[in-house]
Amino acid sequence: MQITTAHLSSRTEPLELRRVYGCFPTGVAAVCALGEDGTANGMAVSSFTTVSLDPPLVSVSMQSTSTTWPVLRQAPTLGVSVLAHGQKAAAAALAARGIDRFANVPHLTTPSGAVLIDGATAWMECAVEAEHVAGDHTIVLLRVHTSAGDPARAPLVFHGSRFHGLQEL
Repeated sequence: MQITTAHLSSRTEPLELRRVYGCFPTGVAAVCALGEDGTANGMAVSSFTTVSLDPPLVSVSMQSTSTTWPVLRQAPTLGVSVLAHGQKAAAAALAARGIDRFANVPHLTTPSGAVLIDGATAWMECAVEAEHVAGDHTIVLLRVHTSAGDPARAPLVFHGSRFHGLQEL
């Protein structure tokens, strides 16, 4: 389709914007930590992005209505795992409501309390650096304290409200 100004719309209803935003592929990350009761807490996010090398910063956007973020933000250390191709079930479990999200998701806990997803393509232990309210979300800036990655493992990709893998050109 060749775009013309006739295609542009001033419609900014959430469903239309979700459809438009869904045209931009993103990776899928998990943000997880131990809760005060010692159980793993976490969620899947598609808004993860790298921010800075010096200082080492990444960001995620958390929905204002999230019931998981208020629990996670209290943790001194958060685990961020960039999910790999083949981890669609883990992503779906971490995005679900009303279930034990970690029942069938292999994970480990670091000595600092970060929860990392086994089999991911990258892992980071982070701490909240800053939070900025932005519309119906909060942009959370995270300082990376430790990290590891396996670039040979292809990432899981979210596009058009569905999970995909990468295809090399």
